[in-house]
Amino acid sequence: MRVALFVTCINDTLRPRTGRAVVTLLERLGVDVDFPAGQSCCGQPQFNTGYRHATEPLVRRFDRAFADHAYVVTPSGSCAAMVRDNFPRIGAKAAAEGRGRELAEAAARAVPKTYELTEFLVDVLGVTDVGAYYPHTVTYHPTCHGLRVLGLGDRPRRLLERVRGLTLKELPGAEECCGFGGTFAVKNPAVSAAMGADKVRAVTGTGAQALCTVDNSCLLHVGGMLARQGSTVRPVHLAEILASTEADARPAGRALPGGGDRGGAR
Repeated sequence: MRVALFVTCINDTLRPRTGRAVVTLLERLGVDVDFPAGQSCCGQPQFNTGYRHATEPLVRRFDRAFADHAYVVTPSGSCAAMVRDNFPRIGAKAAAEGRGRELAEAAARAVPKTYELTEFLVDVLGVTDVGAYYPHTVTYHPTCHGLRVLGLGDRPRRLLERVRGLTLKELPGAEECCGFGGTFAVKNPAVSAAMGADKVRAVTGTGAQALCTVDNSCLLHVGGMLARQGSTVRPVHLAEILASTEADARPAGRALPGGGDRGGAR
């Protein structure tokens, strides 16, 4: 099987190790991974800020970049949700405005082949045990787009529960937003910070060594607040945990994986 990796802006610029982890993981599972160089932003920041027309060229670009692939896999619940939930809205609006069905047709091609990583692993490959080893205590935050738009359900937890050496701690108020919300954090910084502070208290209260999500945007937000407080809790994307094996295990006393890139990781 051959798939295309849609790495997303956040991962490409701030957490490239997540993209590398996806490739490592999928190749270990026998999947060939392509990286179409023509890909760019999915348009989520523009669309969420009200610039629908400015998003339209990015819908076209996505369609062109991944035209030759039957599967597009992304380590981002929010970007997968942008494609699956909002691309059709953009296409429908353009058609209603009398500008043809080009965008609607592009959305129709993109939606069925775009998968968030855990969906692809569980629903397409049919695996929950990916051969991972991560000997740390982890708590999982289900991010809003993955939880409410994609309906990821228990897929991420099922994958984490099969990781050898990992102890999964329940996160109180797990379904509450962390406060990032993309441009929401810029427009409403005080509210965003207050929500983030609530999430940080819940995370640190678990006693976990690492905080895991399927979205690095949320990890950067919460991870940044954890870092400013001097917390030792590490923000780690689920893909990085699933890509880890016993051969990668660090000697006692070394830092957990997940802190080597810029952003919230210290």
